[in-house]
Amino acid sequence: MRWRSGRRSSNVDDRRGRRVGRPAFKGGISILVIAVVAMFFGVDPLTILNIVQNVETPQTQTQQTTTQSSVNDELAEFVSVVLGDTEDTWNTIFNQAGKTYQEPQLVLFTGTVQSACGYAQAASGPFYCPADYKVYIDLDFYRELKNRFQAPGDFAQAYVISPEVGHHVQKLLGVLDKSHSLKSRASKTEANQIQVRVELQADCLAGIWAHHADKARQILEQGDIQEALNAASRIGDDTLQKQTQGYVVPESFTHGSAKQRMHWFNTGLQSGQVNDCNTFQTAKL
Repeated sequence: MRWRSGRRSSNVDDRRGRRVGRPAFKGGISILVIAVVAMFFGVDPLTILNIVQNVETPQTQTQQTTTQSSVNDELAEFVSVVLGDTEDTWNTIFNQAGKTYQEPQLVLFTGTVQSACGYAQAASGPFYCPADYKVYIDLDFYRELKNRFQAPGDFAQAYVISPEVGHHVQKLLGVLDKSHSLKSRASKTEANQIQVRVELQADCLAGIWAHHADKARQILEQGDIQEALNAASRIGDDTLQKQTQGYVVPESFTHGSAKQRMHWFNTGLQSGQVNDCNTFQTAKL
């Protein structure tokens, strides 16, 4: 993927290295309680607090050193370019439709993060929170994408961001709110089926971004499309279920099968038309 000369987005909120959660000492005892106990026994609480700080500081410094490594800094620059490219693409598409595109923020975090949609961990992978219009990603997920999911390549990395931006587009178009309303009145199986259509449409919108970005800025190199399709295949519900439990339960799908995810990404890529991504109006996904 040709990305190094691309525009960097100004909508990146870098929270890497920040600690999320209640400040506590080992065993769940707060520093304040320790200080009070120290006073009771006639020990200067500042002495205790200094000891605690000296114990915790190396861990924090190590975490910050790790997350600010040169590898992650390059990945942060990469996702900033990808986000900027999605902004250019969707601003143009919305303008042509007589609408205004509200650009989302992309939050980089380490390990855990607090969003308007709740508390999340890196293991959840990239996600979009419609309550605060933000995309969240721990850059360590890219190591998982390469090693665990066997989906290497920079365009595979771009692919996993673009459907989350696709969810943002769905939010602006009212699709997410409507689907949420439908799911609230549906059975669990029916709600899963609705969510699959939401996710597959986001895959299609990701394909639309790739279509227009390459047409306007020639971002694609040989093998990039194969990288994206491979990533789509590797994170299909059926593929993941086979890996984790050894069998497939289609009724529990929430993102779509490998074949479906590849199909809808490719649909958007080939068409470039938002109307062709209406997964809610087709019987066969």
